[in-house]
Amino acid sequence: MSRAAVFTHRRREETREALDQLRALAETHGVELVMPEGDDRHEVDVCIVLGGDGTILHALRTYARTDTPVFGINYGEVGFLAAVDREETESGLERALTGDFERLLLPGIEVGGDGGGPWTAINDVSMHRRPGLRVADLAYRVGREEVGRVRCDGLVVATAAGSTGYNLANGGPVMAWGVQGVAVSFIAPHSLTARALVVAPGDELTILNRSRDEPVDVTVDGRPVCDLDPGQGISARWVQGVGTLAQLPRASFYHRLRQKFGQLATGV
Repeated sequence: MSRAAVFTHRRREETREALDQLRALAETHGVELVMPEGDDRHEVDVCIVLGGDGTILHALRTYARTDTPVFGINYGEVGFLAAVDREETESGLERALTGDFERLLLPGIEVGGDGGGPWTAINDVSMHRRPGLRVADLAYRVGREEVGRVRCDGLVVATAAGSTGYNLANGGPVMAWGVQGVAVSFIAPHSLTARALVVAPGDELTILNRSRDEPVDVTVDGRPVCDLDPGQGISARWVQGVGTLAQLPRASFYHRLRQKFGQLATGV
């Protein structure tokens, strides 16, 4: 490693000590550090993130479709995408600066349509009814076949990496990293028969706003991107090789799942 980008979340006082450690270790190993602003992308060997899943997603989007691995150290809440927790900051920084990690290639979702685009999500794409307006009337189609139509507060399309986020909160299926395709789950469906669906990776999913008057908001990885007016549609398809996530050797998805969400469930 000769050059590393550094991303931190907005609460800089929480990461000040870690940044001091990083600067000292980088000097020891002869690694140049750069601090990108906004969506700036520099040519680097690794991107080190001191933050939560949102900051890690920002880094993954910034270095999407490159070979640059994103090494996350959790200074957020859950930190499901992080390689190590904050208690392991020093050893994690050492690993990041010396390349002592494995690389996991993450897929994404390409989305676009009447509302604009294209955009690429690492975690999920979601449609939400607006506060104060009536529930949304959303239909969803796979290929040319309309699968269903649901009155609901919204809908989420998630990758395997994103299936432990909004999709999990909706009661959607958890998909282990490496599983191809996308999960479709509904936010507060006004139906006893609305079920989550896993769409195969080669199939194109189209969401149609069948509401009479109400637009719905579309977000990509939690960022608002467009409105979907009544009668409009937006398509989403699974794509391989969007982001490169650093993880510790022999890290287990299932251990991470139990560690992160088991602790939250039991209050440990």
